[in-house]
Amino acid sequence: MDTRKPIAALFDFDGVVMDTESQYSEFWEEMGKKYHPETEHFERLVKGQTLKLIYDKYFAGMEAEQELITRALNRFEEEMDYQYIPGVEAFIDDLQAHGVKTAVVTSSNREKMEKVYRVHPELTTRFDKILTAEYFSQSKPAPDCYLLGAKTFGTVTDNCFVFEDSFNGLLSGRRAEMTVIGLSTTNPRESIIDKADLVIPDFQGFTFAKLMETKK
Repeated sequence: MDTRKPIAALFDFDGVVMDTESQYSEFWEEMGKKYHPETEHFERLVKGQTLKLIYDKYFAGMEAEQELITRALNRFEEEMDYQYIPGVEAFIDDLQAHGVKTAVVTSSNREKMEKVYRVHPELTTRFDKILTAEYFSQSKPAPDCYLLGAKTFGTVTDNCFVFEDSFNGLLSGRRAEMTVIGLSTTNPRESIIDKADLVIPDFQGFTFAKLMETKK
């Protein structure tokens, strides 16, 4: 690590900060059955990707369907249950006490995050930065969003830790050449262990000291 540069912890949001991925899985599973019945586990393909990329990749030329999905998704997100992943608040406090820069790096757009802020207004000040889909042009699994996180804090990739739960997000962190911590909140540990430097079930008992051990 470059001791002259800040250490940065970059968190995906859904399934990492908030326990929401299972809810999104239900939504996109339903959309998959309705619009792509030939595709098994459609919800797994779209995890970690921006809505724009999902539309460009799976609903190209289907403007009417896109509008219907957007309306349904907006209604769904208004009624979602936003609960913290166990231990994440204490872990973030510990990081910041050790001078670590923290950011949410999410494929969710600003409109969705505004709904979250209404439930958890403290999020806007808990992190040093919140980077939403509007900040980057290439969605996960491209590394752009995490490279932007490093640039935001004026640091190098070797000083950055990525916290992810989805396959696309884990690959994004890998491609950014950062240390990747996988959360087995969405996918089982055995399915992501080869995609992360460390896999944890949640943040309970996880500390800055334990995080730094991954660099040894």
